[in-house]
Amino acid sequence: MTSTPLIRRHLTPAETGPALRALYDWTPGDSPRDGLHPGDLGWYLRFDDAVVYSWQFGEAPAAVGFLDGPVLRVATAPGADLAALAADALQLLEPGNDWCDGLLIPGWARESEDPWVVMAWTPRPVSSRALPVLAADIADRVIVQRSAFDGSTFTVERWHNMRQSPAGGQCADVLVRTPAGEPAAAATGWFAGVGRCGLLEPVGTHRDHRGHGYGRDAVLGACAALASQGASAVAVATPSTNDAAVALYRSAGFTVVRETRAWARAQPA
Repeated sequence: MTSTPLIRRHLTPAETGPALRALYDWTPGDSPRDGLHPGDLGWYLRFDDAVVYSWQFGEAPAAVGFLDGPVLRVATAPGADLAALAADALQLLEPGNDWCDGLLIPGWARESEDPWVVMAWTPRPVSSRALPVLAADIADRVIVQRSAFDGSTFTVERWHNMRQSPAGGQCADVLVRTPAGEPAAAATGWFAGVGRCGLLEPVGTHRDHRGHGYGRDAVLGACAALASQGASAVAVATPSTNDAAVALYRSAGFTVVRETRAWARAQPA
């Protein structure tokens, strides 16, 4: 009797509904597992040419992932055959795609430098100047993103792609303005279901308005929106060397849950 073969499917953004539902089911209540939260996929779906991979043994998804630049980000089902998944995932990891987050590739080792920290927030009453992003705010939401992140390619069109994707209904996007009405900070929160951990991805403050608490308000506004839907916690991941981001999340009540490092391709001696 032969075992059920592993099948890898390539999904367009419009086809990602079942993969997202699997990710929701795999999301715990306290903090996300390494690799991939449904919110990571939701943010990725801003690209209209996004390619998502779904691995299956039979009908049910065994893993979901996508290439995030040089990193293959993967979440696996509890009890999945990790060896078979890793062997197939290796076929996607051409030279230059030298990291995998969420799945051990045979012969690879944990990245030795630049760990990320996962931080979590427990729902509580908060006060925030953040408001939901409405149609009239979209252009300003994009302005914040492009100012906060050098090299950002975010556009109004990509905002609409994100919100119209199968993940868009789980998105809590908020914007904070200055007293004069200028866009100052924004945060995007992702709901994963009642009793499950939500995620912030991304969070940014306009370079002209840093140091005034606007980023903290954006974080708390997105967290409050997720908690009101029933999220048991809210997590965020950031490089451990990003002192400003770590300080921002601490000021909003986040605590460090763990460090996380991707698996890296072994380099020639």
